[in-house]
Amino acid sequence: MGRGRAAGYDGQREMILARAAHLFARRGYSGTSMKEVAEACGLSKAALYHYCRDKDSLLVSIAEAHVSRLQALVSEVAAQPLAPPQRLRELIRRILVEYADAQDAHRVLTEDVKFMQPADRERVLAQEREVVAGVAQAVGDLRPDLREAALGKPLTMLLFGMINWLFTWMRPGGALDHAAIAPLVTDLFLGGLAAVQVPPGPGVDQGEITAAPSPQRRAVRSR
Repeated sequence: MGRGRAAGYDGQREMILARAAHLFARRGYSGTSMKEVAEACGLSKAALYHYCRDKDSLLVSIAEAHVSRLQALVSEVAAQPLAPPQRLRELIRRILVEYADAQDAHRVLTEDVKFMQPADRERVLAQEREVVAGVAQAVGDLRPDLREAALGKPLTMLLFGMINWLFTWMRPGGALDHAAIAPLVTDLFLGGLAAVQVPPGPGVDQGEITAAPSPQRRAVRSR
């Protein structure tokens, strides 16, 4: 009879995934060693391997957990009795709020999926396609003529182009957080610049929007 997991195993693993995601997001997947992950977690390498098989499995777990949460929220919004405009607005809001709490994982998903083994990469990309399909459904429900003209998917990808790269320029602690950006994104997508409503509160100075430097990529290290 096999031994069960020790109490606190799941919490410890969540901590490891979060700190590994932070390192991958800042240094790049190839530039981060398992030794550095172990040190960031306050563990020995031997203890770290108790929670994950190798660096590949860490990457896959980080990406799958993030995209699975996106899948779940898309399904939750689709199940709500909302009119098409409100459904799309709620989808954008929920996705951006999720991004706010998972910026490291989102950066890893965006930039490091190319390092996965083919089968793992295809599985994660299939999950991403389901998320896109859910949002495209909401766009098509709002404008059926776009769906009929095969424009729902391209327009949905343009929408994701607006929101998927916020981590490259949004400064933590700035005047606009992800929740405040959500209605601006929705207004811009649905009605163009003329439809954007100025949010209440202090204005945003130029210092709030800065281009984030690309993370330094170190030489590939052993895993």
